[in-house]
Amino acid sequence: MALDQETMQGLLETVSRFVRERLKPLEHQVADEDAIPPDVRREIAELGLFGLSIPEEFGGLGLTMEEEVQVAFELGKTSPAFRSLVGTNNGIGSQGLILDGTEEQKRRYLPRLASGELISSFALTEPEAGSDAASLKTMATRVNGGYAINGTKRFITNAPHAGLFTVFARTDPEQPGARGVSAFLVEAGTPGLILGPNDRKMGQKGSHTCDVIFEDCHVPADALLGEREGQGFRTAMKVLDRGRLHISAICVAMAERLIEDSLRYAMERKQFGQPIAEFQLVQAMLADSRTEAYAARCMVLETARRKDRLEDVATEAACSKLFASEMVGRVADRAVQIHGGAGYMADYGVERFYRDARLFRIYEGTSQIQQLVIARNMAKELS
Repeated sequence: MALDQETMQGLLETVSRFVRERLKPLEHQVADEDAIPPDVRREIAELGLFGLSIPEEFGGLGLTMEEEVQVAFELGKTSPAFRSLVGTNNGIGSQGLILDGTEEQKRRYLPRLASGELISSFALTEPEAGSDAASLKTMATRVNGGYAINGTKRFITNAPHAGLFTVFARTDPEQPGARGVSAFLVEAGTPGLILGPNDRKMGQKGSHTCDVIFEDCHVPADALLGEREGQGFRTAMKVLDRGRLHISAICVAMAERLIEDSLRYAMERKQFGQPIAEFQLVQAMLADSRTEAYAARCMVLETARRKDRLEDVATEAACSKLFASEMVGRVADRAVQIHGGAGYMADYGVERFYRDARLFRIYEGTSQIQQLVIARNMAKELS
């Protein structure tokens, strides 16, 4: 349900002020300590950011896709660790439940996800199944009263803090590829669910991932998402458009933050007796960055509006994610160049964003997967 204009504007101003006054001053601390302070998590919950896309009837804000990306344009102007904390609750961690869960499953989990009481985690990727998600090997075998899950998931975002895992496992070994895959709602603390050590990553400190291992992890029959086997892969694919648009919006926001920081530095930093912003080659880098960020913003907003009109935007969402994630990498590189030696130093934070930005070209589907999706959909449309 779309918010009225005044309410939506108030929400955007609140998030913008929270990012500017509360989150930006903590960026170095979060990077150094690799942790978000607990009191900040409580404040994020109080603002309702864990439930942006969850329907109002379950305690969320029920934002449209266009409204969600507008919030992401503000929330993404700081360390991506803060966005990552709420991202799965609003995206892949809740949308499958919203789309395909039973009413009982929705009532049991969605209010707790919307409030931030539960952090969700999307357990799809495996050591030998990343881009080829249909080849996953984790098995869910029927046993009396439920299923026994065995297998290993890798690079699972928010797993160290998650209270609820959406786990994808093969329930029919006779069905090849996607058709034999089902999704399960597994609560943290379930016997047989084991967490590996936190991964050491190139960037995005404060956002945690780890392996999730299942060793005869017994779950009841009603843990099966939608209480239907063989629907898991379809569920995963259905939530991707929203997830890709959300990530695209975050890329736009990070790019705009880097452009703002670069412009300010260029106007203050003097060489040869004048600000470096007066030099045309520096101006060219700033202009290219602004142009590309603006193009990405327009792509994301237009695709979000089309999605809200219930149009099929699989191709456009892939285009947005491909362009925006590649774009922010170029903008981050130019930002380091504009800052010169200072851009390579940790004190300015530009090198941190340079490392943080690199992940956007990998998760929610690599750039190469986006290219395949776009090209294949083009061929289908022509035929």
